[in-house]
Amino acid sequence: MPFREVNSKMVEAQLVPGQRMFSQRGAMLAYRGEVTFTPNMAGGQGGVMSMIGRRVAGEATPLMTVEGNGTVMFGHGGHHIQVIQLTGDTLYVEADRLLAFDGTLEQGTMFMGSQGGVMGMVRGQVTGQGLFTTTLKGHGAVAVMAHGGMIELPIAPGRAVHVDPQAYVAHHGDVRNKLSTALGWRDMVGRGSGEAFQLELSGSGAVYVQASEEKL
Repeated sequence: MPFREVNSKMVEAQLVPGQRMFSQRGAMLAYRGEVTFTPNMAGGQGGVMSMIGRRVAGEATPLMTVEGNGTVMFGHGGHHIQVIQLTGDTLYVEADRLLAFDGTLEQGTMFMGSQGGVMGMVRGQVTGQGLFTTTLKGHGAVAVMAHGGMIELPIAPGRAVHVDPQAYVAHHGDVRNKLSTALGWRDMVGRGSGEAFQLELSGSGAVYVQASEEKL
């Protein structure tokens, strides 16, 4: 299900009978046609509440199932939106970054205290705890939110990319992640902690970086 970018902060999706998609609750801006929106508290692959959006505090990003025959426009909080097209690979992204995505994508959750989820890696490095990171795998489109827009940076063998962890949005491909302290980098874990990190991504794939250090 392709998304059409209306502008930098709105996307439009065309629904046909027999297809479905998921979106954050409250993300629907307008729609045309016969479309239904159903709160998705549980179901499919272990239940949305258990499989997607969990954080260290046990929270979840509320989702709704969108079905029918028509056109739906999505946006949320005035955030910039990037459409990522998956062609069989896996996207790693924090749940609160997800605006909407194809229902055909295989959804999962991965505990990323030491590999993958940036916030989980930082917390794991400092406190011994990690966080759940959402995974979406297959062929389909994902609309992801960011502050100030974002850019896709390719990651190739022998050409690692270093990212400010607060600017990280998502990544896909066969990518390995490593946190290291870096003098002069922004403080990631709170004022006065004295800890600063940079994120090194290596392998083959791409990382999405936002033009801000703000959290959603």
